Amino acid sequence: MLMRLVIGGALVYRSSTLLISHPPSLLAIAYVLLIGAGILLLAGLWTPIAGTIVALVELWKIFAVPNNTWAYVFAATIAAALAMIGPGAWSLDARLFGWKRIDPQDR
Repeated sequence: MLMRLVIGGALVYRSSTLLISHPPSLLAIAYVLLIGAGILLLAGLWTPIAGTIVALVELWKIFAVPNNTWAYVFAATIAAALAMIGPGAWSLDARLFGWKRIDPQDR
């Protein structure tokens, strides 16, 4: 849950400040996508879809914006991990669709 809140809050804050401060360009679409996906991650709604969108946009930003590439790699890695492991017990996904747990079987 903490990982979901940290990356979601960082995405919303950073993307909204960049969207306001820069003139409209192709990156504006990416910032709007990241704000929407960050809000979904904060709420824990559609986490696999939002995590995949964030990972793809951040990987695209590595090639589109050549500065600060390690921050984009870090955000893409965290988002891909969230897409794979899910939102956690305290999320809208868990409330709406049930919390999925994988329990290992005894031998």
